[in-house]
Amino acid sequence: MSTALLTALALIAYLVATGSVLLRIFHPQGPHFKTTFTAAVVGLVIHMLVLANILFTAQGQNFSLLNVSSLVCWLITVAVTLTAMRTPTILLLPVVYGFAALVQLAVLTLPHSVQLQHFEQDVGLLVHIMLAFIAYAILMMAMLYSFQVSYISNKLKQKNFAAMTRYMPPLVQAEVLQFRLLMAGTAILGLALVVSALFMDNWLAKENLHKNVFSLLGFVVFAILCWGHARKGWRGKTANILTITGASLLTLGYFGSRFVREVLLNTL
Repeated sequence: MSTALLTALALIAYLVATGSVLLRIFHPQGPHFKTTFTAAVVGLVIHMLVLANILFTAQGQNFSLLNVSSLVCWLITVAVTLTAMRTPTILLLPVVYGFAALVQLAVLTLPHSVQLQHFEQDVGLLVHIMLAFIAYAILMMAMLYSFQVSYISNKLKQKNFAAMTRYMPPLVQAEVLQFRLLMAGTAILGLALVVSALFMDNWLAKENLHKNVFSLLGFVVFAILCWGHARKGWRGKTANILTITGASLLTLGYFGSRFVREVLLNTL
């Protein structure tokens, strides 16, 4: 089966999952979760097959911007789906599945560039990239949870209980999970930075300086937030602002320079 056909099938599956949630998101009985998760799992499996086809080539590993974006999207979607099967995360599902559908559409329609890597020749680089991807996925989940916490908190302050269903998590539970994700993601991100500094010879090279500076700044912001929550009880608006700031810095570090090189410069 061709990669394009697989991508189209993943796109359809994610759209079905998104629609099944949105159509009944505020219904007292909630969405049809069997339909939602069946479509989501089908989409994830097909998405994984697409990634296997486009990432691993005979010449090496193709880690172009579009492929990396698709991989990160898959990691986040897997993590949110697994979490949603155990705890209420109804507000996050249409966002995550809708974004996954958009990524599949981008894979179908945008031109594919090639950025070959040879991880079998550099184990340190492979470990760094794996840790960085995992950290980024976890911290993006924490940012999504911060949006959910903000929404639930606002509705409770407005006494708008009609917008709350039993499929939405209690505020305290959502906050606890948000900060657990933040602490785990920050620790893994710090480990990824240490690995890159110790085992990558070109860590301070010009082509890596942008990524490293923004990643380090993002780590500092998340570390300060974790400290402030543990020592000062930071939460609510302060935690949300710092979470979004750290996530934005990481996104600039991970994708900013590559977007300029692979997209903007190629169109000039």
